[in-house]
Amino acid sequence: MATATIFYDVVDKIKEILLQDDNMNTVTYGDITKVATQKTTIYPLGHMVVNSAVVKNNIFTFNITVACMDIIDQSNIDKIDNEMDIFNTQFAVISRLLLKLRRYNMRNEGFLIVGEPTTESFTHRFEDDVAGWDVTFDVDVIQDMNVC
Repeated sequence: MATATIFYDVVDKIKEILLQDDNMNTVTYGDITKVATQKTTIYPLGHMVVNSAVVKNNIFTFNITVACMDIIDQSNIDKIDNEMDIFNTQFAVISRLLLKLRRYNMRNEGFLIVGEPTTESFTHRFEDDVAGWDVTFDVDVIQDMNVC
């Protein structure tokens, strides 16, 4: 993995895994307020942000947050919404993402999840009124830049 593409490689791999999931339609990156307020977004939506990076000797550690969400449907006459279904489905999406990322290793794929990911549910967020989960985790990536 060339240093010039490390950031892209990690983001692209997460996007690829999320888009392979039957319970995910769209994956975005960047400022979530520009995405979840357009009413044109195709849900369920996965959204990621790289929060920070630590540069070690030959390892970069990226701290990443992925949000998996869907629109809350309150069209039911009895005012029963689908929040519980969203929590269940999107937690499964996050679980599958983490399981697949944990299968990668430094030798073959060039990156590895380190530590224990943390998850947090959310509801009635953004203008589109969505619910789902945020998961935050660290990914170590081998830095192979030649400084000669």
